[in-house]
Amino acid sequence: MLLKTIELARIKRRGAAWLAIALMLAAPLNSTAEVFALPTGGSDLIGEIRYTKAKHEDTLIDIAREFSVGQDEIVMANPTVDRWLPGDGKDVLIPRQFILPDAPRSGVVINIPEMRLYYYPAQRKAKATQVVSYPVSIGRMDWRTPLGATKIAQKVKDPVWVPPETIKQEHARDGDILPDVVPAGPLNPLGRFAMRLGVPGYLIHGTGTDKAYGIGMRVTHGCIRMYPEDIERLFPLVNVGTPVHLVNQPVKLGWSAGILYMEVHQPLDEDRMTYEQLLDSAMDLIEKKTKGREIILDGAALKQALQQPTGIPVAISKPSEPIPEPIQTLGGT
Repeated sequence: MLLKTIELARIKRRGAAWLAIALMLAAPLNSTAEVFALPTGGSDLIGEIRYTKAKHEDTLIDIAREFSVGQDEIVMANPTVDRWLPGDGKDVLIPRQFILPDAPRSGVVINIPEMRLYYYPAQRKAKATQVVSYPVSIGRMDWRTPLGATKIAQKVKDPVWVPPETIKQEHARDGDILPDVVPAGPLNPLGRFAMRLGVPGYLIHGTGTDKAYGIGMRVTHGCIRMYPEDIERLFPLVNVGTPVHLVNQPVKLGWSAGILYMEVHQPLDEDRMTYEQLLDSAMDLIEKKTKGREIILDGAALKQALQQPTGIPVAISKPSEPIPEPIQTLGGT
């Protein structure tokens, strides 16, 4: 008991953020599916593919929220499964394997077309050893989420929402008259937690109970929206001043055990490319990623990954053929 008390005291001295991480790791599996050990040895892949069986009353949207997966994410990974009626006992693929974005492995990284956030918990005088990942919603085509480097400028619990005039006008055209101020509460569109970015007017925030299932789609006015339970876990971990990198990477490449993997997401509507353009872009990335390394590309796998994006890492190289050793004979032929 004394040892347990001492260890708890040590955790408390490390601050609230580390206590939150410890509690997250000690929670049941379905609450910790978003916490991954950072790969070592030059690997870029985290997580693993898993399956679950749909219950009679399930939709893919219910299953997505249960496993902290976005709506478009789970639909893209299960193209033959009915979104609204998967069917009792139907196997549903949970896309829980990812290639880390080509970005600094520190602070917050958000890959806009992937609609996924990665957070690398900071350690004192050491590199991050874990990454926490959550699905997010992003801005619609007419309200684009910004790109580039910024930071967490402010954290607010139970925020009050003051709708900008442009948003009030948009809602008014649809017959929805917004108040000048929306108080904190279960229907506040910012949810219970909000983190203001250094880019004026943009936040990472939760959502009200009436929109809690719409995560993982292009539905916001530019902000990054999260499941209420996800932002509640992330909020205590992230400090003001934490760097944030917003990137646009519909195609990601990564190594694992000497094999090159590719993960493809639909490019943003305003960045739509033909297959030839997407292939050219992918080949440029492959050339950069394989510089100084010889690989054997799997052309069929590469083509299918680009033509039928699933958001799941796919092996696009084959193991190199080992060089046969010369046959040695003893005492003649």
